This record gives sequence, structure tokens and C-alpha cells, in this order.
Amino acid sequence: MKSDSPKSATAPGGPPHVAFIQSCWHRDIVDQCRDAFLKEMDATGAAQIDLFEVPGAFEIPLQAQLLAKTTRYAAIVAAGFVVDGGIYRHEFVAAAVIDALMRVQLDTEVPVLSAVLTPQHFHEHATHVEFFHRHLAVKGVEVAQACRATLDNMGRLSLLADAA
Repeated sequence: MKSDSPKSATAPGGPPHVAFIQSCWHRDIVDQCRDAFLKEMDATGAAQIDLFEVPGAFEIPLQAQLLAKTTRYAAIVAAGFVVDGGIYRHEFVAAAVIDALMRVQLDTEVPVLSAVLTPQHFHEHATHVEFFHRHLAVKGVEVAQACRATLDNMGRLSLLADAA
């Protein structure tokens, strides 16, 4: 289940809302993660998915924070591809993105799951592109499984808090 625009908060007994943010840099590769995530989540009907795009991975944390602050989302998933363009910048971007995503989830208590990948070696030739197409599809399934498990854990924690 997916939509391209945010929905209101989850109705009682309905599936939770999950935001999926993807960067558009290397879209053809990152799309593989998104598509696999949606397929895996749709197979279980585990959540209502709202899709969001940002230009690059560096913009993902702010989008995640703004979405978390809406209180509409039970979880946020981030997908991106930060490549080594032959300069040090990719290490800075990757560290900044992952650190900021961790901070968003700790500050807002909304789980933020990352499928933002930083391959050590990536060159835009057929072999690497094909490999990372497949690899990001695997990561899409893995982040969907992690998202479902996290939503289950959060649900159990909520029941414990309600019982207390």
C-alpha cells in the first residue's frame, strides 16, 4: 500500500503510517531499494507507505525530522546512495547523514531506518551499476523486514506503557 502524499494519523486498528524518503542522486539504483521495500511491505499489508523524494542523501535527515515532528508516522525509512567521486566529500556526507538520522530518531522517538549506502568502490560502468541494482533491491527487502520488526516492537512497548 503506497501513496504519494501524507495521510492523517492511523485510525484505531488500521495499519501504521510509514514515510519512505529517497534521494534522487543515482535514482535508477535507489529506485531498486524503494521498489523492493514497497513489494515486501505490501506482501504483509503491514503499513500505509507515503513516499517522499529529496535531491540527495544530505537532504534526507531534515526531511526525516520534519516528518517525525508531524506525529503522523510510526516509522521513517531513508534510502540513498552516497558514492566516492574521488574526493573526500562522500565520507563527510555519509557520516553526516547517518549521524543525523540517529539523532532524529533519538530526539523524536520515531524509529528511523537507514538504507543509505556508501559503497567503498563504485564506478559508473555496467558491472557496478548491475551489482548495486541487485544489492539495493536486497537492502529494500531487509529494511522492510527491519521496519516491520521495529513496528512490532514499538507496538509491544506501547502496550506495556498502557498497562503500567
